[in-house]
Amino acid sequence: MIKAVFFDVGGTILDESREFATWADWLGVPRHTLSAVLGAVIARGQDFQQTFEIIRPGFDLEAERERRAAAGDTETFGEEDLYPDARACLSALKDQGLLVGLAGNQPTFAETILRSLDLAVDVIGTSEGWGATKPSPAFFDHVIREGGGDPSAILYVGDRPDNDVRPAHALGLKTCLIRRGPWGHILDLPDVAEQALFRIDSLDELPVLVAQHNAAS
Repeated sequence: MIKAVFFDVGGTILDESREFATWADWLGVPRHTLSAVLGAVIARGQDFQQTFEIIRPGFDLEAERERRAAAGDTETFGEEDLYPDARACLSALKDQGLLVGLAGNQPTFAETILRSLDLAVDVIGTSEGWGATKPSPAFFDHVIREGGGDPSAILYVGDRPDNDVRPAHALGLKTCLIRRGPWGHILDLPDVAEQALFRIDSLDELPVLVAQHNAAS
């Protein structure tokens, strides 16, 4: 039985299109160029930061974030960046009496922004705040603790088979793979996808699937 549902952030509840567009503008390259390079990096199975390294060799993400902030171009996101189905999905799961959380590879400032959005969640965790980054087992150890301690009762929802489904499944969590965003459309790992309890194209599908699963448990 599923008692807790945790969601990845970027690419799952948060549309990162605007974020990558602002990085393209900051780096002085056409937005479609950065998108194309990102797609190639994903297809090769590389870390997304390699995108910036290809465009600007020697790129330092933290240093560039500081430069952007100093220039008044702080990296951020808001209500307009949530996928349209995110808020309703979170609320519907809460209405089922489930513990709902957000847990993704994000800087700590993302926690403050996510809390300000007043989403229907009980837990918000970030890789920087936890000191553990997906796909590390240590990251999912935090999810398990925050979710009540029983991995088999926790569903982790994400857009990446490599960073979300595979490591969560390895630790005994149930998983849901959502097909959207660049990773969801480009990164094809059929053997990993088969491990997922659910595979969906929209978060609108999830509350019903969870309710049906629990009713049959």
